[in-house]
Amino acid sequence: MATRKPSVVFFNRVYPPMRGATGRVLRDLARAFADDGWAVTVVTTGPKARREYDGPIRLFRVRASVRAKRITSYLPSWIKLLWTGLNMPRHDLIVTMTDPPMLVVAGRMMAALKGSRHIHWCQDLYPDVLPSLGFKMGEPRMEFFRRISRKAMKKCDKVITVGRCMAKQLTHGGLEPRKVAVIPNWPDYELLSAEGYSRLRHKNVRKVGSVKGARPFDKLLTDGAERKFRVLYSGNLGRAHPVDTVIEAAQILLKDHPEIEFVFVGDGPNYEWLAQERSKKGLDNVRLLPFQPASRLRELMESGDLHLISMKHESAGMLVPCKLYSALAVERPCILVGPEDSETARVIIDFKAGAIVPQGDARRLAQEIRRFRMNAEDWFRAHEGAAQAGRIFVPEESFSAWIKRARDVVNQNRPDKKAA
Repeated sequence: MATRKPSVVFFNRVYPPMRGATGRVLRDLARAFADDGWAVTVVTTGPKARREYDGPIRLFRVRASVRAKRITSYLPSWIKLLWTGLNMPRHDLIVTMTDPPMLVVAGRMMAALKGSRHIHWCQDLYPDVLPSLGFKMGEPRMEFFRRISRKAMKKCDKVITVGRCMAKQLTHGGLEPRKVAVIPNWPDYELLSAEGYSRLRHKNVRKVGSVKGARPFDKLLTDGAERKFRVLYSGNLGRAHPVDTVIEAAQILLKDHPEIEFVFVGDGPNYEWLAQERSKKGLDNVRLLPFQPASRLRELMESGDLHLISMKHESAGMLVPCKLYSALAVERPCILVGPEDSETARVIIDFKAGAIVPQGDARRLAQEIRRFRMNAEDWFRAHEGAAQAGRIFVPEESFSAWIKRARDVVNQNRPDKKAA
């Protein structure tokens, strides 16, 4: 008799085709579990309640609002995800993510009632990160939610974080180090399915020291104009990712370095503000574009000679921007405008893949951009560091680590059973 498939159910508010980094990595990991022989279910949200399949993955969508303007806006999603989970058959493993906030508490309730194992996948550290996202909450209320969140995490079989700084926050907060694991996120598959990393080094990358830039994304970015040295910010312009320092740096560089352009691709709460600032300050060296189709993602990312990542200083240890892994996948130097004690900064420093600039220091940011523009040796050194990191932060490594820990959790304290 064949051995029964182990079963896993993931809970997260976002799943494709909805946009969001957590939805994308969830889809990738769910498929990896299915390929490994698991029965996989995802409970998520959508404009309509429905049941469907994404290949081998069974999807339960509950109807819920996509946008959350206040912290209380997450509550309906939280309740519906919990209710759906409670009314489902038992799964061997429950995996909760961090959207909506405090989903780990719902996961503990489900795991206790169903007798399932529970892994919490900590993409963002709630409620600690809420002030960085612009949500106001008094300290007594913050401490209450922090206490029940940590209590729920302590009861999990495993807590998987996406950064060392986040793991450090949790262990300092009382979680047993043996219960915490670090598994980094990964870049989009569209960035890895082109001709491969080597073509950059051998065919195109040597152009970067010139004004022409690396790989021009002509039709979308230049409109037939002269090719530029392109500083690229691609992705969500969220509340925890301020770009005012970047705009000030663009203003500093506009007069003496018109060949340097800043390209923002995406959307988010800060996008409208960015458009207004560009118009008000007459920043002809700033271009704004909407999200681009996945089929053009690698071409877009390669078009940047230098990639920007932005984080609020107070969000260190509470989130890790996925933009880092996308930049490394196309071997591009990065500049983090944000905290030195973050996971993103540590990766850039460890691999010598770029530079770190504090928020608010626009002159230093302009200086670092100018250095990479004018000094080909510095650019190539950072490029080599990014290339080395890009060979390490690949999906297969993270998937393997994830599935090993999941199987260990499901099988712990249970005798091995051979197929009859």
